[in-house]
Amino acid sequence: MGFALWIDDTVAWAEGTHEYRPLGAGAIAATSQFVQRDFHPRAPRRRRNDPSFAGFFGSLVEVNAHLARRRNGRAPRKAARRRVLPYF
Repeated sequence: MGFALWIDDTVAWAEGTHEYRPLGAGAIAATSQFVQRDFHPRAPRRRRNDPSFAGFFGSLVEVNAHLARRRNGRAPRKAARRRVLPYF
């Protein structure tokens, strides 16, 4: 599973990029953190060439750590390790 991330001024968009079981896309406030239920398979997709594209990440933990770093100037280690996602 991988995630593409876009960050506007107040909204963060992410899209699950798994090949055979797409997670879909989700949007949250840029000051929040993503959880798996934020994603919907029918949500509109963003364009990769959008100037707000922030990059590709390997997991939601990495996406949330990037958002925390952007918000606080650095990501707290305990916050990134605390959230454990179930393996499907």
